[in-house]
Amino acid sequence: MDTRKLGDLSVSAVGLGCMGMSEFYGAGDERESIGVIHRALDLGVDFLDTADMYGVGKNEELVGKAIRDRRDGVVLATKFGNVRGPKGERLGISGRPDYVRQACDASLKRLGVDHIDLYYQHRVDPNVPIEETVGAMGELVRAGKVMHLGLSEAGPATIRRAVKEHPIAALQTEYSLWSREPEEELLGLCRSLSIGFVPYSPLGRGFLTGQIKSRDDLAADDFRRNAPRFSEANFAKNLKLVDAVNAVARQHDATAAQVALAWVLAQGQDIVPIPGTKRVRYLEENVEGVGLTLSAADLEELDAAFPKDVATGQRYADAGMQTVNL
Repeated sequence: MDTRKLGDLSVSAVGLGCMGMSEFYGAGDERESIGVIHRALDLGVDFLDTADMYGVGKNEELVGKAIRDRRDGVVLATKFGNVRGPKGERLGISGRPDYVRQACDASLKRLGVDHIDLYYQHRVDPNVPIEETVGAMGELVRAGKVMHLGLSEAGPATIRRAVKEHPIAALQTEYSLWSREPEEELLGLCRSLSIGFVPYSPLGRGFLTGQIKSRDDLAADDFRRNAPRFSEANFAKNLKLVDAVNAVARQHDATAAQVALAWVLAQGQDIVPIPGTKRVRYLEENVEGVGLTLSAADLEELDAAFPKDVATGQRYADAGMQTVNL
């Protein structure tokens, strides 16, 4: 597995998003999920991504259990900031310094580790100056509880202020063929500040894989059923976009998922996507996609088929959109 750099942090060229193993994408199986994590590590995928809000702490516990005997071979990333109650209720966003410290200690305990390699603020708290939040995160670095800091879905102004308080290794934001907004300013800004870029949902929440043919393919409790791009009004329009990905895939005897992932990887050596899965076969498919090299003609074809704002519908419902790019 090739490696890439997020600031000074070296990680595998792709990571593994663990969120769906515990929530949001239908029922999961802990034993199978742990098998996916172990297989990822065997294949050289050492960059694991979780968050305290996934499954209300259950995902961190699962990841911790999976890496218990393999911690030295893992670059562990988790996030704080989205506050949830014991029943999963959403309680808002917090970037208060006291909450930062509390959240970190709780994550360390659930993960069963003595340090976190990359600690992100999951969403920016508009009511707390970013300097105060990042300042508290910096204290965790000095205490040895955290090695590197990251931000998630932060806007340009916030990033510029944050780096004055402490070095930021990575920015995590949705980025894929059908979510190209980061190209407007964020990618260039990150490069100017030596911040690595970590795209989540690089496969369009699974849509760009061509495996989702209708809304009936989504479990009843799958959160995508409530996402605008997966709505009944928008689904068929967006499904046509996958034709262009499949066309390139046929030229390479590859899958649509591999092409969509290869496109993200081709956007720069400082980009480390974290496709998520809870199935070994999809993990192996994604890893094989790392070795797929798209030609200049392929990239031009995909760029033409996926101009900015090509997708019909927002990435999140209105409430979710209010928490991104802050």
